[in-house]
Amino acid sequence: MILASKSGFLTILVIAILLVAPATPAQAAHKSHKSGDDRSAITAVLKKQQDAWNQGDVDIFLQGYWRSPELTFSGSGGIARGWEGVLARYKEHYPNREAMGQLEFSGLEIRFLGKHAALVLGHWHLARQKGDVGGVFSLVFERFPEGWRIIHDHTSEVPDDAKN
Repeated sequence: MILASKSGFLTILVIAILLVAPATPAQAAHKSHKSGDDRSAITAVLKKQQDAWNQGDVDIFLQGYWRSPELTFSGSGGIARGWEGVLARYKEHYPNREAMGQLEFSGLEIRFLGKHAALVLGHWHLARQKGDVGGVFSLVFERFPEGWRIIHDHTSEVPDDAKN
C-alpha cells in the first residue's frame, strides 16, 4: 500500500513537471523570444535594404550587415569574408544602377534561434532591363546593442521554373 501511494505521488509529480516545463530549452527559447518587436525590427532591416538597393545605394544596403571581419556571404561565386569583402563582392557584381535593377524580397520566414539570433528564409527578385533574376536566401541575424544585423548570408539564384 505504501508503494502504491509513493508510485502515485511520483506519477503526479512527473505529470505536473511535464505540464509546467517546456519540452526542450530550444522550444522555450523559440516561444519566449519570437516577439512582434523582434520580427518588426528584422523586417525593418530588410525593408531598409530593399529601399537602399532600389535607390542604387549599396553602402546603405550594407548597413544591414554586421560590420565585422567575421561576416560571411556564400553564393555560387564562393565565400566572401568580412564586411569589406562582402561590400567589394556586391560592387563587383552590381557595378551600376542598371545592373542592380529593382529588388523585391518576398516569402519571408523568420525563425528565432534564441534571444539574440534568428534565421530568415526568403525569396529575392531583381527586375532589370537586361533580364530579371531571382532566387532564395537564408540569413542568420544576430541582435547587437545597435540592433539586428546579418552575420551570414547565403544567397542563390534559382530559375523561375524551379522556385518553391
